[in-house]
Amino acid sequence: EVQLQASGGGLVQAGGSLRLSCAASGFSVDDYAIAWFRQAPGKEREGVSRINLKDGNSHYAVSVKGRFAISRDDASNTVYLQMSSLKPEDTAVYYCASDDKPWRISTTPGDYDAWGQGTQVTVSS
Repeated sequence: EVQLQASGGGLVQAGGSLRLSCAASGFSVDDYAIAWFRQAPGKEREGVSRINLKDGNSHYAVSVKGRFAISRDDASNTVYLQMSSLKPEDTAVYYCASDDKPWRISTTPGDYDAWGQGTQVTVSS
């Protein structure tokens, strides 16, 4: 059973940085991708970034490209989302999720089979 635990959220001023962590267990890294989604109040859940755990290929939403960086630590089965130059519009609950079809590039929440519990990121202006 795939289990994901997200952490690292908090309150930060605009222009600041945060690093989110997603600790994963219960699967082979060769067979999965991990993505970060976020959901702001009253808005749909949107894909932020995704990484193929086998080959390291990563993808970003246009809104975060150049500011966020996704990475993985194979030794600890942890995926990180380094967020820099944060803006108030980045405020949301951030979730990590796993996809057992790592070759596709999906931003559709329904394509993901397991989710972490979410971590709140609040960016003040």
